[in-house]
Formats: sequence, C-alpha cells, structure tokens
Amino acid sequence: MRSARISWLMVPAAVVLASCGGGSSTESPNTSTTAGTLIYNPPPRVASVNSTDLTTSFASTSSGQALLALAGTPKCGIDFYYIQYQTVGGKGEQTTASGAIMVPNGSAAGCSGALPILVYTHGTAVTQSYNIANPADPNNPAWSTAGGGSEGPIVAAFFAAQGYIVVASNYAGYDTSPLPYHPYLIGAQQSQDVINGLTAARTALKGGLSGASDSGKLFLTGYSQGGYVAMATYRAMLAANIPVTAVSPMSGPYAMEALFDSVVLGEVPLGSPTYGPFVINAYQNSYGDLYSATTDIYSATYATGIDQQLWPGSYTFSTLVSAGKVPQTALFCNDCGVANPPSPPVSNTHLAPLDALSNAIIGASPLAAIGFGRPYLINDSVRVAYAGDALTNPDHGLHIIPPFNGLAPWNGLADFAVSSATPVYPLRKHLRQNDLRTNWAPANPMLMCGGHDDPEVPYAPDTGVFSQFWAPYLSTVPFGGVPNNLVTVLDVDPDTNTSGIQSTIAGLAATAFATDLAAGATPAKIAADVQAAVIVHFAAHFNLTGATPVPIDPQGVFVAALASVAAQAVVQYYAAGVTSPQVMGQDVLFATLAFTHFPSEQAACTVAAAAFFAPLR
Repeated sequence: MRSARISWLMVPAAVVLASCGGGSSTESPNTSTTAGTLIYNPPPRVASVNSTDLTTSFASTSSGQALLALAGTPKCGIDFYYIQYQTVGGKGEQTTASGAIMVPNGSAAGCSGALPILVYTHGTAVTQSYNIANPADPNNPAWSTAGGGSEGPIVAAFFAAQGYIVVASNYAGYDTSPLPYHPYLIGAQQSQDVINGLTAARTALKGGLSGASDSGKLFLTGYSQGGYVAMATYRAMLAANIPVTAVSPMSGPYAMEALFDSVVLGEVPLGSPTYGPFVINAYQNSYGDLYSATTDIYSATYATGIDQQLWPGSYTFSTLVSAGKVPQTALFCNDCGVANPPSPPVSNTHLAPLDALSNAIIGASPLAAIGFGRPYLINDSVRVAYAGDALTNPDHGLHIIPPFNGLAPWNGLADFAVSSATPVYPLRKHLRQNDLRTNWAPANPMLMCGGHDDPEVPYAPDTGVFSQFWAPYLSTVPFGGVPNNLVTVLDVDPDTNTSGIQSTIAGLAATAFATDLAAGATPAKIAADVQAAVIVHFAAHFNLTGATPVPIDPQGVFVAALASVAAQAVVQYYAAGVTSPQVMGQDVLFATLAFTHFPSEQAACTVAAAAFFAPLR
C-alpha cells in the first residue's frame, strides 16, 4: 500500500546504466512447473554499472544527491540480472513471475565473494509493467520518476551498492507474469511467491553471478504493501525452517481486519479508492464469493469495468483518477439520503451506530471527511453489511484506538487479537484470513518502523496494534544497539500534537509565509524560511552547527523530507496566486499529507532498516 507520487525531495531520477542485451536469454528454458524453478539459468544480465558511474548518476540530480546523503556513497557497482520463475496464484494455480537479482561488483572489500542476501518486497504498484529488474528504461514505473516510481533506486543505493545481494520479486500478475490479476495482500500467496523467487535466485547464484555467492545471511525488508509481504514471508519462512538473520517490515497493513474495520467505521485514509478495489479484486479472483456483479459493491459511476485489468493494468495512480476509473478521495457516500450533498459531509446509512460513530470521526478529522463525497465508490449497503458484522463481532485490537477505545463493543476488551468468531460478511472473513495476528512469534531480530500520523497506512490499527499484540517480545535494547532477538518498534514521527505533524508544519509554514510576505521577501527567501522554521521546531533531531542542518536520526530524516515539501509547496502556491496565510496553511497541510507515507516516511524507515541490519551482516 504505497501510493506512489512524485516527491519534491526524495524521488531520484532513473539511473543511467549500460545495457547488456535486454531481458532475453540464449539458454533453453527449464520446462518444469514446480514452484521455485528458475526458468532461464543463468539468467540474463540486463544492466551493469560500476561504483564511480553509479555515484555520478545519482549526483547529477538534486534528488539523487539527497539519496546519496542518506544511503552513503556507493562502495560497490551493481550488476542487474532478470529472473523468471515458477510460482502460484491466489487460488494455488500454476503461473510464473519475474524479478531482479542485484549483485554487487567491484574490487572494494565486501563487493564480491560471499555476501548477505537481502530480499526486498515492493509497495503497491497499479501499473502492470512494473519491473524492478529494468533500471535502464525511463518508462519503467519501478525506476522512472513518472507516476512516482523510485523503489528501484532506493533499494539499489541503500543495499546493493553497500554490498548486499538484493533479490526482489515483481510479484505474480506483473511484468511478464501471465496471471490476469495480482493476489494483493493475500498473505499465503504473496509469501510463497517471494520464497519461490528467492529459491530461483539461489539457484542462479549457485551457478556463479558476477563473482558473488550466498554467505547464508538472509535479511527481509519491504515498505507499505511490501511491509505486509515481508512480515508474511518471515512467518512462512519460520514455518518452513528457512534460516533468517533479521527482518524489518515497514509501515505495512499487518492487522488487516482491524484496519478495514476502522475504515468502514469512518477513519478513511488517503488512497482508499485505489487500495480498496485492489483488495476486493484480489479476493474476488482468489476466493470468488465477494459479489455476483460489480454493482453489488461499487456505485454505478464506477462499477463498469472496475474488475477488468485495472489492478494492475495500463494505468498509473494519477491516470486511474483522471480517466474516471476511481474517485480521488470519496470512498463512501456523502449523505445519499438527500438530493444535494451537505457540507461538511455526513454519513447517513440509517444504521444508527455506524452513522453516529462515522459522523463523530468526520467532524474531528479533515482527512476522514474527504473520504466521503459524490461521486463515491462503495455502496452504502456494503458499509452497512460490513459494519453490522464489525459491531456484532468486534476486532479486539481496536480497543486501544480512539475513538473506539471509549465505546462499546470495544471498551470491554483487553487483548489485541482478531474478532472472537469467524466473521460472517465475506470480505471481512477474508480480511481476517489474511490478518497476520496469528499464533506465531518472532525468533530473530525485527524492526517494525512507521509514523504515527501516516495518512495512508494508519499506524494505530497496524503497527500500533501489532506491537501491542507482540508486547512480550518488544526489545529493551535502544535503537542503534545490537538487537537481541526481540522486536524493536520505531516511530519516525517526532510530533506530539494531537492534530498531527502535517498540521504542525502547516501552522509553521503559514506563520513564516505571513512574515515574509509582509516584508516583501523573494520566493527563495520564503522557501528557506519555511524550511528553517520546521527544522528549528524539531531541532533535537538535527545537527545545526554547520552551514546546513543535518538529520542525526530517522526522525530527522522524516522531518527534513516534509520540511522540503512544505517549502516548495509554499513557493508553488504563492506563484499560483495564494497570498492568504490561512489558505496557504491549508495547502501545505494537504501537500504534506500527500507526501508523508511515500517517500518521506519510506526514506526515514529505510535509513533505520539499514542501520538495524548493519551489525548483523
């Protein structure tokens, strides 16, 4: 669940690499359909870059320079190999998938010989052509800035260029995979798919790739959807007795039932009109019992064709909206009981407990409020049926999350598990089936990272609930120390205001803008002053002694990213004619909301994951 967007700070340009023959292979394919089979061995090397050229490529753009500042100068070059392998779909059907092996190269210590493997699981991508093994294609959404790619550069800079062999699946349903859908957030399939890709990669490594070999150390990490997949894969690897060194799931929707319950009851996050249909499409294709016709779920405005090659398909996040395939924010209807939608929006489903709770949430949260509008995506009948199940058979984890914690039926609960009985409503039943709160526990060092004001993958019903569920395993070692086989939970958001870091930054930006506007400052001066105001407010996370503030921890990285977003948003909106500090504050609020989950929070959490893994490699 990573709504990819072009950032003003952290999205590096596609790396310029030497082509080595594309993705074709002169080898005969292995015709076995056994899951985990490498189809072409050796796999083709599709691109190669040495450490000097990689550094130069990143340094050629301001965003690439920011990435280098966080990841460090590459000590290794990278050879990119394209793998295709046998795997399974959401119904257990035979299919294939593709992915990348990024192998370090060069003469520096730790760039050849026995090296650790890092399995990277990518975030939500709606574009079917996503291919993390193709860095030379400027139109490839895994590497291009168009539509907000960039996970390729991030994983290359932080891990492959620092001496990890990176194995990254594109997942079934993407690139050359013939599966006509993607089993999105289906834990059993996604974990098996990743394990199959790792099995295929290890087959290739045994044949010798770029002078590297498998040291036996195995690390797992991923962000957003990839955070969920990393956690599910770790669970599956423990069950299969596959040795794992450490794992860092980042900002994933681990507690699926708790998350969707909170959404249906009114806490609508950004990106829901995209993420929701992706889940529904995957579950319908895999389980077959969510609906008989798309109009059973979706409003007439969007029902036609919503199940046909949209998830993933030929669209990007932005063109899904611009082409009218989904609404931008209105997951639910703004008072379908009246002809003209009221402002501010209200829920009016005629299920009294649902409407009372939803309207309290809408009144308190501008973010939740924009999840209700017209035209809307999900029928009220679906909300009523789902909510009836959630109210009758509540998810136990919601008892720690406001406003649910003070209300029946959650306030009488004490544990953090899923609902006591199997849900009746089919969608909720399958969410429980794919919820990662099961009877298992970590056996290796784990870092769970997120930010408590994440507007797309809410922290409270995911990382928050999961950390409470695993309270007996929480690490007592301060972050930055050597992990001790327990769980470390890192919140990269340092803001303590109940209104959230985005509101804090919006207020600081509006004040700085008003002061500079009165003084006739230039746009460059306004941008610098807005950025400085934010950083000074969070000065504990920066070294301010030099000419430029330098983050000293992941929280500082997170703040620096949002400060840059705020500064550039002020300049952009000022150029567009905004002169009211109040209006500017609102514009900055929504700009920082849009760029919190990705890439600001991902950058901070990836810095943390790299530091967490370093003493164990």
